[in-house]
Amino acid sequence: MYQNAFVIDGLEYCKADRSYFESLQKGGITAVHVTIVYHENARETLTRFAEWNRFFEDHNDIIIPVMSVNDIEVAKKTNKVGIFFGAQNCSPIDDEIGLVEVMRKQGLLIMQLTYNNQSLLASGCYEKNDSGVTNFGKQVISEMNRVGMIIDMSHSAEKSTLETIEISKKPICISHANPSFAVQALRNKSNDVLKSLINSNGFFGFSLYPFHLPNNINCSLDEFCQMIYKTADLLGNVENLGIGSDLCLGQPLSILEWMRNGKWSKKMNYGEGSKDNACWPDPLKWFASPADMINVYKGLIKCGFSESDADNIIGNNWFRFLQKNL
Repeated sequence: MYQNAFVIDGLEYCKADRSYFESLQKGGITAVHVTIVYHENARETLTRFAEWNRFFEDHNDIIIPVMSVNDIEVAKKTNKVGIFFGAQNCSPIDDEIGLVEVMRKQGLLIMQLTYNNQSLLASGCYEKNDSGVTNFGKQVISEMNRVGMIIDMSHSAEKSTLETIEISKKPICISHANPSFAVQALRNKSNDVLKSLINSNGFFGFSLYPFHLPNNINCSLDEFCQMIYKTADLLGNVENLGIGSDLCLGQPLSILEWMRNGKWSKKMNYGEGSKDNACWPDPLKWFASPADMINVYKGLIKCGFSESDADNIIGNNWFRFLQKNL
């Protein structure tokens, strides 16, 4: 069944090279949402697109760009890996609403309104004061709806997230996070957010980033899958759930520092932790590369999901959500 399903990872940021692309193909990954930028401005974002264009040229026997859902179907039929792009911040549009459409035409299919901090659009999950969606944010939400760019609130604060769900005329996603009932972390989401998201036909991707899992790097496959099972039971919904692993392999420490600090801080930001949180976490033993996605599939079945539900969570749900909302 695993080989027949669309297998889609809703968020990764691994070092892009041939060995990574081969591991995606080996793991039977149909498509993956790749972070193209964190804090880069519009001009810098264009350079990231140019770099990926070269990857597509040099490795066209393995990867293809995804500009629409049809490309995911092509990837499945040709045994290649579809790459679709997202931004983990609104920095690619600077302060210019017209750049939303420009970036969408370049292939930016998903954009977060914030990355931990306050942005021009909304409040991030690290802010003590969540002011909600700004005037500019409301305009950008409308424009993203118009051009078919999916709104992502993975790193956003609660009020901002709930307001965005209400304002957006299209369903939004939280591509990579976990429920706060499983782990108390600033980026994990409350039951109120989960219910509001799913009731509006939004999408939730479960993260495998160890710092946001039960027992951290010691989280077992069963604990992870039981968390998904409990969430499905809480929401009465399996169709709007998937995986957004947040896998970050092969990246140097400087990338982690860029993610956390960007250009806004002179001091080292350790996220939610102390200096103990200063380095990349060790990978989970049962999910150390994209090729291990089949372990998640088997774990879902073992913890009580049907094969059909496991197929949906492992990627069919992502495919249908993208199909309806791009």
